Amino acid sequence: MKMKLPLSLLAAASLALSSAAFAAGAKTYQVTGPVLEVTDSMIAVKKGTDRWEINRDANTKVTGDLKVGEKVTITYTMSATDVEVKASKGAKKEAAKPAPTP
Repeated sequence: MKMKLPLSLLAAASLALSSAAFAAGAKTYQVTGPVLEVTDSMIAVKKGTDRWEINRDANTKVTGDLKVGEKVTITYTMSATDVEVKASKGAKKEAAKPAPTP
């Protein structure tokens, strides 16, 4: 009986920590540079010689006065919106061959 309580607590803690790890979601990235353009749906930042456009929406948290010329650090995640699987080269050749006739 005394052993069940510690094992139950250990199992509960393990379950809580594993669900927290999955809730963290996708890996986050950052880009820092001066703001080139700001719209309701996008922030453009200059990083080196490149222009980075990051999408934003009403849920995007902005701290400070976001305007062109200000230096910002944007934290973002990457997630797929559409995936199209292409047939491999071997599958194309097989599909191109006519079926044998009896």
